[in-house]
Amino acid sequence: MKRYKIAAILKAIIFLFVQPVKAQLPDTVNVFSLEKIWAVAESHNRQLKLSDLNVAESKLEVLEAKDRLLPELSVGGDLKLNSQFLIYNNGLFSSPQNVPVSEYGYGLGYNFNLGLFSGGKERRTIKIKQEEEIRGRYEQDLQKHSVKFNIAVSYYDLYKYLHFREFITAEIAAENKQLKLIKNMNRNGIVLKSDVLRTSVKLSQLELSLSDVEKKIDITKQRLNMLMGREGEAQFSISYKDGFETGAFKSSAYADYIDIALNQSPDYKIVNSDIKLTEMSIKQLKATLLPKVSLYSNYNYNYPQISFYPYSNDLWGFGQTGIKVQFSIDNLYKNKHAVARAQVVNDEAKENARIKKDEISIQVKEAYLQQQQSLESVETAQKDIIKTTEIVRVIRNSYLNQESLLTDLLDAENTLLGAKFNLTTAQTNLKLSHIRLLAIIGIL
Repeated sequence: MKRYKIAAILKAIIFLFVQPVKAQLPDTVNVFSLEKIWAVAESHNRQLKLSDLNVAESKLEVLEAKDRLLPELSVGGDLKLNSQFLIYNNGLFSSPQNVPVSEYGYGLGYNFNLGLFSGGKERRTIKIKQEEEIRGRYEQDLQKHSVKFNIAVSYYDLYKYLHFREFITAEIAAENKQLKLIKNMNRNGIVLKSDVLRTSVKLSQLELSLSDVEKKIDITKQRLNMLMGREGEAQFSISYKDGFETGAFKSSAYADYIDIALNQSPDYKIVNSDIKLTEMSIKQLKATLLPKVSLYSNYNYNYPQISFYPYSNDLWGFGQTGIKVQFSIDNLYKNKHAVARAQVVNDEAKENARIKKDEISIQVKEAYLQQQQSLESVETAQKDIIKTTEIVRVIRNSYLNQESLLTDLLDAENTLLGAKFNLTTAQTNLKLSHIRLLAIIGIL
């Protein structure tokens, strides 16, 4: 059942991010869709590279822990100068007996140690490192979602500004034509000089707005380049002249998103991983109360033989093989508080998991309602466009017939331009609210 819910939401993702290129651009300029920018960022974004290195480090820590299961084996040797070998048969203050030994000595041998049992600590250490690696992957996923959402914010800012530039450019062109018409009417004595001045002022304001939008476009492109791990001034464009349908945002219910979030959210997986780590930490501490058993073996060649009496200037060899058992008695009274503290940490991890579950539920609810609100805003803005377009048409005709004032026409035109801005803003907010929802539930 969960697969069908995820599939329904993925349809919305496909609609959002597969955008056809309609504008004809020079071959030297890369045209990026949001999906392509995400793909470039996954390979070159510096934050994601850092998280990749953290995961690689966690993998090596697992291998390190496994290496500790291998037996310890060492070889060693020494070369030494021997002093006189004096034996005090009748006490320290008597004349000693000088036993002849070689002036130099040497030794060569090996030591071998294999842990047989330590309460499962070594193998549990491997499991802890493996769980830390899994947790690192969840953090990596969380970082990816954060980067992808930040990219989406900048992408749709650029999408919005490009539309604003298009609206203002078209408005400037239309206003220039209207200014020529008003100048002709002024020369014929139909309208006053003030109408020409008002129209010129509006043109100046539009040109200033266009300059401001151009600057915002440059800054947003630089931010996107940085997020993609490219040079800030690298040239690219986006495919923004695409259609917009609202049906894709009505495909899933709130309960479906909650269900997916509790199974897919990296944030929630992280706190559950913390619970597993604290539980294994408790077992590690309890394992110190168990004996440690190991197999050992050593053998050494030495010269001269001065370890056992009678001494000899001959080469000799001696070795041992056996099982060693070690039990730390002090852990019986030292370990009690450490285990209690670890249990408290485990209880904290469980409580954090409950808190995180509530937080995710609130975040999903907030993002879901924000998406619904954005959807309503789009529908309202679309209706406003239709109304204001008709108002401008009516007032323009009445102005040309000297039935209304220029100020009424200019106000109506400004209202229409603002309605276009509002519609584009509402559409981008709808897309961003949906992307934020997907990031929260962990399937972005």
